[in-house]
Amino acid sequence: MSQSSVSPIVIGERIGNDDDQLRFGKGYDHNWVLNKKGNDLSLAARVTEPVSGRVMEVWTTEPGLQFYSGNFLNGKDIGKGGKPYPFRGAFCLEAQHFPDSPNHPEFPSIVLRPGSAYQQKTVYKFLIAK
Repeated sequence: MSQSSVSPIVIGERIGNDDDQLRFGKGYDHNWVLNKKGNDLSLAARVTEPVSGRVMEVWTTEPGLQFYSGNFLNGKDIGKGGKPYPFRGAFCLEAQHFPDSPNHPEFPSIVLRPGSAYQQKTVYKFLIAK
């Protein structure tokens, strides 16, 4: 799917769907395969907050993006200004290779040989939509 054909949805819009993966994980904890060739830096995700206009873009050389929706937050962890982090009160976008890659030779390789170097780049870009 090309980036231009992706329609944005509200993060929580489908989180309560009757789906085994959503039920078992109490929400999203999914690795998305990015539609890209090679390891060029490219846009992986764009999140917008319509009221304030805040935008976060994730650009990466990695082939996948893990999306986690704060499923195990419970209000016990305290954040800035003494405010608790409630259930599903945050989300993470983590650029990475695919889970279980060692068991799938068709996935991009994660093998790092002795003496070799691993290099990747992920950029989190914040802006205000106009």
